[in-house]
Amino acid sequence: MHLNKIPSTSYVLYESRLRQNLALIHSVEQRAGVQIILAFKGFAMWSAFPIVREYLSGATASSLHEARLCYEEMKVRAHTYAVGYLPSEFGKIIQYSSHITFNSVAQYKKYRSRLQKAHHPVSAGLRVNPGWSPVETLLYNPAAPGSRLGEAPENLPRQLPEGIEGLHFHTLCESTSYDLETTLGHFEHHFGRFFQQLKWVNFGGGHLMTRAGYDVEHLIGVLKRFREKYPHLHVILEPGSAIAWDTGVLVATVLDITNNKNVKTAILD
Repeated sequence: MHLNKIPSTSYVLYESRLRQNLALIHSVEQRAGVQIILAFKGFAMWSAFPIVREYLSGATASSLHEARLCYEEMKVRAHTYAVGYLPSEFGKIIQYSSHITFNSVAQYKKYRSRLQKAHHPVSAGLRVNPGWSPVETLLYNPAAPGSRLGEAPENLPRQLPEGIEGLHFHTLCESTSYDLETTLGHFEHHFGRFFQQLKWVNFGGGHLMTRAGYDVEHLIGVLKRFREKYPHLHVILEPGSAIAWDTGVLVATVLDITNNKNVKTAILD
């Protein structure tokens, strides 16, 4: 169908491009021996989930509704993380989740007893802050001084609280494999003392491996070296933008064009 025959406004997704991205990501997953899951905050077009399920085995959610979306449309329980959980929603979040990551030790301790009473196994994780990110704008930098995102190393005891099975960091944004390599150095330096207590680690999102010029081979090498060093750890990545990168367009209609101090702005429908 030609684009001028598509109703305005519409998101148009090219299946061939989506499959091309997913095939590359699945190849990285297989060659590196890791698990790569979909991050809804980067791509949540649920009508395409039957295709995504052919290549990826899970998804990450950041709210009750996203966890439900994962359970009902991706057909698996979610890897769920939120900065804070509402007591009134947490029971349903447990129902829809296989992994729940907490932003602080205090949040974990608050909900630990409810996790232990779950009707299915739920693996508990803790988000940590490695103290480094390639994001230059402090407002968007998750590792900026005073960041609310994740526990800083100096705030943690010698041993993690009983029941914590994984550590999660997220410091990248449309970043390179070299940024991941640098982040891992900080992650190991600050939190490596806990690795023997863990079952899994989650390297978050921001791995834009489907962008032209991304060094996929270097990424695979970085992941393999980490796994060889810590073979007991299950490694998870959760890219969002990489899934749908350059896979479609937004069809829209220009309703008006404003002009203010020689700045022209198209007003869309």
